[in-house]
Amino acid sequence: MEFTGYDDGVPCWVDVACEDVAKSADFYGALFGWEALEGPPEFGGYRNALLQGKTVAGLGPKMDPNMPTVWSCYVKSSDAAATASKVEAAGGTVLVPPMEIPGAGTMAMFLDTTGAAFGVWQPAEHTGAQLANETGTFCWSELLTSDMAASKTFYNAVFGWGEHSSEGEMPYTEWEVDGRTIGGGMPKPPMMPAEVPDYWNVYFAVDDVDATLAKAKDLGATVMLEPMDSPAGRLATLMEPNGAAFSIIKLEPQHD
Repeated sequence: MEFTGYDDGVPCWVDVACEDVAKSADFYGALFGWEALEGPPEFGGYRNALLQGKTVAGLGPKMDPNMPTVWSCYVKSSDAAATASKVEAAGGTVLVPPMEIPGAGTMAMFLDTTGAAFGVWQPAEHTGAQLANETGTFCWSELLTSDMAASKTFYNAVFGWGEHSSEGEMPYTEWEVDGRTIGGGMPKPPMMPAEVPDYWNVYFAVDDVDATLAKAKDLGATVMLEPMDSPAGRLATLMEPNGAAFSIIKLEPQHD
């Protein structure tokens, strides 16, 4: 699906911070068909990945060598500075204050009250992913949290998100903007090591999870979660050669 813009409070962009941008560009190019050419020097090595000539994601060097290699999700904001104030008022932490990317927009990075990192994007010429929710593109973001009640309070205060939650053995929350689902959240599973911080997981849509996972392994990826079926579709989680984790999913028709 093509996008020319996003509503406030809706995830609009994902990018990966890594040690070797060229290595990641080669991996995702082979796996998803992305073309991530080197950008102008003033962008500091950051690359926009294209699919069918449309922007789908970003790849860039780490801002700090001590930060993990990680995928980040950005929520659209018409006023990044105002969002930063809301984050602080709600008990979150400003990691990167609103920073203008000349001609593109303004970005900022935060930690929520349980320690999960996320970003906001105030668009100028760069309005976010021009292609999403289809094969080879970003299709879902999901919070894994140690305190869902605290997370609900925080994101409602910052973005005005509502939520619809299911209970049971595997409780799940769907975040909503104006009654429309825009992402998900769940408690961190018991088998996850305690040292893993709360985080936002990024999903990419594929036509065949098992075949894509096999290809990713051939390209040097490590399997973190073997393929499994869920109400939303068949999914798996992997770690690419640079060390960034992400998930792939074959969406059920009602979740396209």
